[in-house]
Amino acid sequence: QVQLVEPGGGLVQPGGSLRLSCAASGSIVSIYRMAWHRHAPGKERELVARIFRDNNKYYPDSLKGRFTISRDNAKNTVYLQMNSLKPEDTAVYYCHAFHPETITNYWGQGTQVTVSS
Repeated sequence: QVQLVEPGGGLVQPGGSLRLSCAASGSIVSIYRMAWHRHAPGKERELVARIFRDNNKYYPDSLKGRFTISRDNAKNTVYLQMNSLKPEDTAVYYCHAFHPETITNYWGQGTQVTVSS
């Protein structure tokens, strides 16, 4: 069973930066489609960033330019660099791994990010 562990959340002031990491227990980062989602109170879960196996990346238009997803295959880790954070970025952030051929999904336990002064 693959586990995704997400340390790195916390409290940050508006305009600040934070980097989240997602460490996989197995060597899946290079062969799975990896993504970050977030879930804020009273809102639906939304996709934040996705990185495909060919290293292409996808961001919703609303987050382009502020968030960057990357991965280190040797460390089996995916990162989310968040810059110019706003209070509306406050949410629980989840790491997600998806294998399109086997339709296999893995989710991390989530990490709280709070943007507040």
